Amino acid sequence: MVLLKNFINIFNIAELRKKILFTLGVLIVYRLGGHIPVVGINLDALNQFMTHSTGLGGLLQYLDLFSGGALSQCTIFALGIGPYVSASIMMQMLGMTIPQFEQLLKEGEYGRKIINQYTRYLTFFVAIFQSSVYATALEMNNMVLTPGWGFRLSFILSLVVGTIFVMWLGEQIGIYGIGNGSSMIIFAGIVCHFPEYVIKIVSLVQEGLMDGLVALLILAVFVGVTACIVYLERGERKIPVQYSRRIVGNRVYGGQSSYIPFRINIAGVMPVIFAGAFLQIPMFIFSWLGSYIEFFKTAVDYLIRGGVMFNIIQFLLIIFFSFFYTALVFNPEELSENIKKQGGFIPGVRPGRKTAEYFNYILTRIGLIGAIYLAILALFPNLLNVFVAMPFYMSGTALLIVVGVALETAAQIESYLIEHRYEGLLTAGRFKSRSIR
Repeated sequence: MVLLKNFINIFNIAELRKKILFTLGVLIVYRLGGHIPVVGINLDALNQFMTHSTGLGGLLQYLDLFSGGALSQCTIFALGIGPYVSASIMMQMLGMTIPQFEQLLKEGEYGRKIINQYTRYLTFFVAIFQSSVYATALEMNNMVLTPGWGFRLSFILSLVVGTIFVMWLGEQIGIYGIGNGSSMIIFAGIVCHFPEYVIKIVSLVQEGLMDGLVALLILAVFVGVTACIVYLERGERKIPVQYSRRIVGNRVYGGQSSYIPFRINIAGVMPVIFAGAFLQIPMFIFSWLGSYIEFFKTAVDYLIRGGVMFNIIQFLLIIFFSFFYTALVFNPEELSENIKKQGGFIPGVRPGRKTAEYFNYILTRIGLIGAIYLAILALFPNLLNVFVAMPFYMSGTALLIVVGVALETAAQIESYLIEHRYEGLLTAGRFKSRSIR
């Protein structure tokens, strides 16, 4: 009853209610658009190719998981938010390597607007490239009813327009809704598969094609992985900060102690999203070149989803993007300077450069643990599939994104409830973090 009351409190806050309803409305539009097919495709041949092919078919099946089934049905939203995420990665990497872009990132809101505009332009070209590769693959594998330039132009135009519209939907969620727009779009695309997975397992058990214990084992594994994600995502290292006492006139300021929380996984689910999007780039290029050169076709076969090489590359990319994204969102020098200006210091550490070095030291230690845990959890279902033949493909990357986005969105809702003096979503009152040493 208490949980139901706390849930009802969400709709008692007008602003929060509007944000949630707007977000749900956008996601409904996104799911409806995922059922508008592109003309000229033999869907039966496409589904058979994705199911039985190990190279390009495996790549398309992997990408289909994040598009909510739009790729397997070849709809106008087949590319989903993928091109926008890929463009965002490229722009952020350019911001760390090219001085002009680095300067824009330091110019506050104005610089972010310019970077966002460049990201939209780059998304357009990435979408053209990916849709061109997709069209070429469909034609090369005899899945097009009427091949030719007429089909290619209409196909590319449909997918590019769909991608731009999905990007716009994500931006609207970020402005008027709740949660990160791109993450919510990916979240919706993954979650929509869950009922299908449950129905498939139940059907196999009823038909005697799967042992009931195996079904329970699969359920237990995914529940356990989800629990690990929630448990570790709430962990944080608290750095104590002491503020010196100042006397101004007849008033005494400062003299208080506080702490700075460093989460185990500062970057959240973004490294997983970035790693998945980054893997798409060489896969699309190799798939396109593989239509003409046998070497690249073999490379695609080696990079099959769930394979050894795929898992190794994804593991390393998640660790890399964990440190990469943490460096983007967290500046130890700036934090150290702000603490120094406010008259604060960390006990046993000199203010200024030494404090910044101490923050770097803590971030490196915690970041490495968080990156490894994130990579292991992302690959665990892939490794499980080697020993237990699952009737569906559910990557650890997808599960991490679902749980991570759900936690981040729930934390935003929680802050609205606490701000308006309501109890939190949980009966305990609020999401609690755990202190680590």
